[in-house]
Amino acid sequence: MTEDAPILEAIGINKSFGPVHVLHDVDFAVYPGKVTALIGDNGAGKSTLVKTITGIYGTDSGEFRFEGERVDLDSPKDAAGLGIEVVYQDLALCENLDIVQNMFLGRERTKNRLLDEGSMEQAARDTLASLSVRTVKSVRQSVSSLSGGQRQTVAIAKAVLWNSKVVLLDEPTAALGVAQTRQVLDLVRRLADQGLGVVIISHNMNEVLEVSDRVAAMYLGRIAADVAVTKDTTREFLVELITSGRSGDVGITEEATL
Repeated sequence: MTEDAPILEAIGINKSFGPVHVLHDVDFAVYPGKVTALIGDNGAGKSTLVKTITGIYGTDSGEFRFEGERVDLDSPKDAAGLGIEVVYQDLALCENLDIVQNMFLGRERTKNRLLDEGSMEQAARDTLASLSVRTVKSVRQSVSSLSGGQRQTVAIAKAVLWNSKVVLLDEPTAALGVAQTRQVLDLVRRLADQGLGVVIISHNMNEVLEVSDRVAAMYLGRIAADVAVTKDTTREFLVELITSGRSGDVGITEEATL
């Protein structure tokens, strides 16, 4: 697989819930070393697409390819086994546990039938250090004592601890202050610089333009456009794709939505 080839592809994905057709022939690609933004209005299908990629929802038709090979994503375990991890907006952290305990929750290391605290603590430190995280004083801090930005950092570190190859981030800067948002966006770029395929779901077009290499815009369950971000890509262009599925000569035709 070359750097120009997608590490993860969704091809012709369809998904319905009863009579409601939520995803329509969706093609979506994630590239190693790149940040791909997945944007769209509420109800556009972003969360459903992510949940099919992570094995939470099955698909009605279509296929997934990982590193060029067709794969079945029938459960979150299947996705995790390939190295696909997701950080949801609620972070899924336990406030009464410390950073190490959260990072290894459900995947604890043992030695002689006892928790291998030393190994887990060192791995947590190494992972945070590899991501150049300097805002956490101790890996034994309780999550309840952390700021919003620090919690997001821990959730992302937890996702990349398991030799991940693709990380999906759902609104990672929501409800964060300016300084904390800066820390998280820098971390997102470092993940890509380490060769991971990163997907960021966001409603903040300024952040999307700053941190992303590509943007996939969804409209009414379809991919309206998948474009590279250049210096000429504007916020107005992305907003038009989100709100009408088309901007200029880019996007879906009216016939396609009928």
